[in-house]
Amino acid sequence: MFSGLVTDIGEVAARSASGTSATFSIETNYEIADIEIGESIAVDGICLTVTDLGKRTFDVDASPETLERTTLNDRRRGDGVHLERALRLGDRLGGHLVSGHVDGVGVVETRRRDSNAWLLQIDAPDTVSPYLIEKGSITVDGVSLTVNEVDGSRFTLAIIPHTAEKTLLAEYKPGRPVNLEADMIGKYVHKFVGPHTGGLDLDDLADAGF
Repeated sequence: MFSGLVTDIGEVAARSASGTSATFSIETNYEIADIEIGESIAVDGICLTVTDLGKRTFDVDASPETLERTTLNDRRRGDGVHLERALRLGDRLGGHLVSGHVDGVGVVETRRRDSNAWLLQIDAPDTVSPYLIEKGSITVDGVSLTVNEVDGSRFTLAIIPHTAEKTLLAEYKPGRPVNLEADMIGKYVHKFVGPHTGGLDLDDLADAGF
């Protein structure tokens, strides 16, 4: 489990393929001695298992499913990636509950400056768009963000200076694919309540204060 608060910008140090799967070596500023083989680290919002450790790197394996359903297959040596280590019980939840299980890949459509922030408009796939709620939460490449506006499958985010400094989001340009994870609580409410409400949808829940 993660919070969507990026704690390091890593770099892909190496990538090796094995059939339809791949292994990535990620260079990090984390204290390597504090990382354990088998622990989970979110890489651009994808929960991955540490399989090996180097002097300044950790390795993760990506299955065909992960490569097919996320942007990880696009990552090459030298690319920057958002990193977050798993939460400990008792940690502050500064973002929102994030599982690291990507729901779909969206595409950045527009990027423009608005006073001190960058505004990104992203087009979400059908696996994510039903859960978009104005002022709700969404995870973009592992970063917990607030949805400013929703227009069908498109939603807008404001990247404030602190987020721009701590992540790579302000550098994203139109056409860039991004990993999206919808709000976990919204997904479960929709799954369990939806079939029993006779048409109650996410807009109804939002109007009711959920």
